[in-house]
Amino acid sequence: MKLMSAFILGVIFLIAGAGNICAAQEILTWGACIQEAAKNHPDLIAAGQIIKQSEASKQQTASGLFPQITSSLSAQTAQSSGQETNTYSYGVSGTQLLFDGIKTINNVNAASENIASSKQSFRFTSVTVRFRLRSAFIDLLEAQEMLRIAEEIYNIRRGNLELIVLRYESGLEHKGALLTAEADLAQARYGISQTKRAVQVAQRELVKEMGRKQLTPLCARGDFQVKDNAPKEPDFELLAKNNPSLQQLIAQKRSAEFSLKSAYANFYPEITGSAGASRTGDRWSPQDKQWDLGVSLSLPLFEGGLRIAQVSQARALVKQLEANQRSALDNVILTLQQNWAILQDAIENVSVQNKALLAAQERSKIAQAQYSVGFVSFDNWTIIEDNLVKAKRDYLYAQAAALLAEAKWIQAKGEVLEYG
Repeated sequence: MKLMSAFILGVIFLIAGAGNICAAQEILTWGACIQEAAKNHPDLIAAGQIIKQSEASKQQTASGLFPQITSSLSAQTAQSSGQETNTYSYGVSGTQLLFDGIKTINNVNAASENIASSKQSFRFTSVTVRFRLRSAFIDLLEAQEMLRIAEEIYNIRRGNLELIVLRYESGLEHKGALLTAEADLAQARYGISQTKRAVQVAQRELVKEMGRKQLTPLCARGDFQVKDNAPKEPDFELLAKNNPSLQQLIAQKRSAEFSLKSAYANFYPEITGSAGASRTGDRWSPQDKQWDLGVSLSLPLFEGGLRIAQVSQARALVKQLEANQRSALDNVILTLQQNWAILQDAIENVSVQNKALLAAQERSKIAQAQYSVGFVSFDNWTIIEDNLVKAKRDYLYAQAAALLAEAKWIQAKGEVLEYG
């Protein structure tokens, strides 16, 4: 009886320390996590700034198509042979590109494609952030549910030990059975402690992927239902065309094609018009008027093969990006088909593990009743109980794996954070 009393006190102490995992914690739904990550995730912020840099770069390139106007104002005093001379002037001058073989226009078009590329890069970043955020959310859901299961397992082991203690003290069971039951209970107690630490790690992971700077106590609220299950095999080639990694390569190739045209334009002369007007004099305000108007043409005659090398380099880049685009398309299609197959396997496995759990629960009820009246041996009974514990864990693992497979499938499709 002393053994039973000590055991009951230990149980009460453990249950008092367990509690509800979501008590006094911030409860987060998946939608709330998406909204917070969209605003605060540093990777998305950085990708957004790259778009702004690309847009500014295009504006810089396009400025060459507009007149370049400069104003000037000067005042100068000089002394020679004891005589002082003052000179004042002010004016305005400007230049306008008239012809450069459409080089600048091609550079502007290339810059536009660079903007498109950076936007696709932002989409790719959003896809990656969504997958990492979803994985973190699933990890926390799984850890929370595992804690609940760990406490259920503890209760199972506790009940088993209570029964074995009674049988042992009445002489119906041997000491080996008692020690085994105590070891099982200690393992279950360790499982609770281990899972609590896993919950804390998962919380940290989710906080990071939401873009929060500090860890706060939080709890994920959601279910293990797979929604984007894609039961029918989709058109993988059609899905691949919208993938941001592929679209980014397409934009990069178009930019390279415009850069190649720009390199060819180097063989044409550059014609620039200029005009200016000014006033000068030895006192302020100067009265002598001056103006000029002109056209200039420049054409390098020899540069050691520089322009030929530039064209060769630009042409090679276009061919490289064409090959990269073809390779990326093949990889995206393969990844889509692989992840679709993994998702279907994971969904079916959930159903299989659910049936296995129901069977293990029923067997456990029957075996416990039989063991209490001596119809089954301790060894057979513990095997059935161990199968129940394993079935509970396997079912949870299968549910979490299905959610993760769904997240990978959505990532393979190239869906961004706002996809939900």
